[in-house]
Amino acid sequence: MRIILFIILLLQLNQLSAQILPTFGNSRTGSTGMQFLKIAPDARSSALGGAAAGIANDPSAMFWNPAGISRGDTGKLDVSLSHTAYYANSNLNYFGLVAKKGKYSFFGVQVLSLNYDEMIETTEFQPGGTGRTVNVNNTLIGLTYTRILTDNFSFGVNAKWANEGIADVKVNNVLFDLGLTYNIGLMNSKFGVSFSNFGVNVAPSGEVSMLKMTGDNTVANFSEVSVPSAFRIGGSFDPIRAQNHNLMIALQLSHPTDNNETFALGAEYAWKKLLYGRLGYEFGSDENFAFPTLGMGLKLRKKLGNFRFDYSFSNKERLGNLHRLTLGICIL
Repeated sequence: MRIILFIILLLQLNQLSAQILPTFGNSRTGSTGMQFLKIAPDARSSALGGAAAGIANDPSAMFWNPAGISRGDTGKLDVSLSHTAYYANSNLNYFGLVAKKGKYSFFGVQVLSLNYDEMIETTEFQPGGTGRTVNVNNTLIGLTYTRILTDNFSFGVNAKWANEGIADVKVNNVLFDLGLTYNIGLMNSKFGVSFSNFGVNVAPSGEVSMLKMTGDNTVANFSEVSVPSAFRIGGSFDPIRAQNHNLMIALQLSHPTDNNETFALGAEYAWKKLLYGRLGYEFGSDENFAFPTLGMGLKLRKKLGNFRFDYSFSNKERLGNLHRLTLGICIL
């Protein structure tokens, strides 16, 4: 019954989202580069509609909130591998590794890569193709340090190198993330705050040949490109917390520098901490979801650690379906 009421609430909020989330300063869509930095890499968070800044606690937390890696059941090593079948025959792959050093410190490494099929090069004067193909590459490599400061409070920081290449033009940037988490305690409530993708504007390097009315023209000077920074604040609480049943509600408000504010709402039901069912929705995005995101999870606990499997499915009205898979291994 509670799940049915939650779905009804999502549908009602979807109809009223324009009133709940007014646009401040109008949409800034397309004002930054490196858009791949905004793609959720893991299945659990995407199934919750992206409401993850306050609850992410496995290696994928390095994407959402670096302080979150201190909340996992990591004893020695925690590894996650994620695959997203993205739009336009592209694939997003994510690798995250977290190691605990001492009682209060955690270190992490993350690698994210968005891969495309080879594209046919077209121009304004040759819309049918130039006879050449174009490769597009997007890569992120990051290092994370997180420390538990008190029993309830953790702080984390990411240092990242990001690369975006289109044909012979490439842009590289060094970025930083900051995050904190706090356990309130009442109804297992907690919240998190993160500042993602802070860096300076940089100009691409390389050159490209363009056919104009006067003939071929080589361009080697480009305008500086900014990155899609974002502020996120999220939290969660457990309205149901029993021995074999647990229901968590998660919320998140996101303020990106290149788009409207969005609000995410998600729910996760756990049975015996073994099987998980999830759903969520993000309100205010430019491209609406056709219906709430859905997901499931399986967690097998062993003496030496545990194994995690998560899957999520989402559908946007014009772009279509997205499938995400995440595998995790934790060595205690």
